[in-house]
Amino acid sequence: MITCTLRYVIDPYRLAEFETYAKMWIPLVERFGGQHHGYFLPSEGANNIALALFSFPSLAAYEIYREQSRHDAACQAAFQYADETRCIVSYERSFMRPVFG
Repeated sequence: MITCTLRYVIDPYRLAEFETYAKMWIPLVERFGGQHHGYFLPSEGANNIALALFSFPSLAAYEIYREQSRHDAACQAAFQYADETRCIVSYERSFMRPVFG
C-alpha cells in the first residue's frame, strides 16, 4: 500500500472554495480505486495549510489513477474549479507507506 500525502498552501480567504474542491476529490479518488482518508483544513495555528491523504494498493495503481484522471471529465472539472477560484497557492506531494500494529 502507498499513501499519497498532499500538503497545500491555500488562500485563507478562499477556505470555503477549497473545502468545495476537497469534497469534489474524495469520491473521485475512491471511484478510481483509492481509499481517501480525508482532507484536513486549518483550525488552530497556521490558517493557510491544508492536508489530504489517500491510499492505493501500490504505486503502479496510483500511476494508473493519475493517467485516467487526466482524461476524466469530473476530474478536469475539479482542476478547473481550483484554477478559477485560485484557492490553492501551491502544493507538495509525498508518498509514504503505512505501518500498522
